[in-house]
Amino acid sequence: MKMPEDFKTRLKIAKSKIQKHSIDDKRGSFMGNAFKLGTELVAAVVVGTIIGFILDSWFDTKPWFIVIFFFLGAAAGMLNVIRAAKRMQKED
Repeated sequence: MKMPEDFKTRLKIAKSKIQKHSIDDKRGSFMGNAFKLGTELVAAVVVGTIIGFILDSWFDTKPWFIVIFFFLGAAAGMLNVIRAAKRMQKED
């Protein structure tokens, strides 16, 4: 008679462990998405600024291309973040 009660107890413990792991996985997924969005924005700005710096050194037009490509990189980064956020929202 004691065996079914022992089984029920072990089953409850296993279910609670499974639920705990699924919550941790979702939180990790959210953190991954947040880092992905932040990285996309920063990378676009950095690439745009580097391109502007290279063009400025070639054409000897210091700050103009840096400023222009900084803003182009920022706009491209924001556009990438918006697209990725819409894609993530559609998946959920």
